[in-house]
Amino acid sequence: MINALNRFRLVSFLEGVSYVILLFIAMPLKYFADNPLAVKFFGMGHGVLFILFIVFLVESMRKHNWNFNFSSQLFVASLLPFGSFFMDKKLKTYHAS
Repeated sequence: MINALNRFRLVSFLEGVSYVILLFIAMPLKYFADNPLAVKFFGMGHGVLFILFIVFLVESMRKHNWNFNFSSQLFVASLLPFGSFFMDKKLKTYHAS
């Protein structure tokens, strides 16, 4: 059975990948190749993953007694391209201590 922390890490990774694909593949296809279909597809997927990210962030925050500052840093990192990948390293360090 997957615990709250591993579920959060998995969803944050998938959300980060979808964000990078959306920004660096789908958006250029839309604006430079006049193909908006990729943005529709990856945009909806990213939106669903972002909502799951928030849900699992709150769940992990409660189960692991994360303070508001740490949880806020995780949230802000998810808004930056590649932020979720750096966040995972910080999450491992924070959770290990």
